[in-house]
Amino acid sequence: MDDIVQGAKAGLVGGVNMGRTDEVVEIERLEKSLVEENEEDEETVLYAASFREMEQNFVKCETVQWVLYSVLLILAWGIGFLMLLYLPVRRFILRKDIRSRTLYLTPNSIVYKVTRPVPFPCFGVLKKEKHVLLHSVADVVVEQGYLQSLFGVYSLRIENVGVRRPPSDDVKIQGVANPNAFRKAVMMRLSSMRNDILSRQVSTFEDVPQYLMMSPSKSLKHDSTPSGELLLMQKLEEVGSSVKRIQSLFEEQLSQTTESID
Repeated sequence: MDDIVQGAKAGLVGGVNMGRTDEVVEIERLEKSLVEENEEDEETVLYAASFREMEQNFVKCETVQWVLYSVLLILAWGIGFLMLLYLPVRRFILRKDIRSRTLYLTPNSIVYKVTRPVPFPCFGVLKKEKHVLLHSVADVVVEQGYLQSLFGVYSLRIENVGVRRPPSDDVKIQGVANPNAFRKAVMMRLSSMRNDILSRQVSTFEDVPQYLMMSPSKSLKHDSTPSGELLLMQKLEEVGSSVKRIQSLFEEQLSQTTESID
């Protein structure tokens, strides 16, 4: 009998533990699905820029700039010879750099990712990823220098709202194939976000009663006129009643005086 009772208790405990385990697994599965949904929403790409079309022009522009610096350093200290010898490695790094670049617009941010080899590629690569929130973006500037204009290369610079940063922290991206299209996509998204915020504010104001929307000065001015007239009418009534009492008292005194004389 005791064995039967202990077996029943063990079965109940096992069932409870199994139920709790199932609940924990279900909760973990739901949490994982929610995290995956949030990540998918954050990584929703509204517009993706391209760099492949500008690879040749970008490499040529950077090569010419490197050669010019090398010539100047040859005339100055002679270090330019080493830079000219390093030129093939430099071109290899530039090609790997621009091929790895990705720039895209999400509903809430601008994302830029790049993986470039270190100055000596045998030592590995450097990964760089920047997320710029759209709420902090004031403008996207399309720039082109003199040397860039010879090869048709453009640069994008993202300006922030009311934030002062050193030039090294600015998000400046070179070699975008169609920078004006990317800027237009960002500006349209910013305009849509601002319109949504404005519409929410307007709907909030519409829900507030009209008497609460009145300015304090206007409401005081509106209420002061009727209260002032009412106060004046009360004073006049009090003065009239006082005059009547005085008149009645005077008449009573006069009647008493006449009676005493008679």
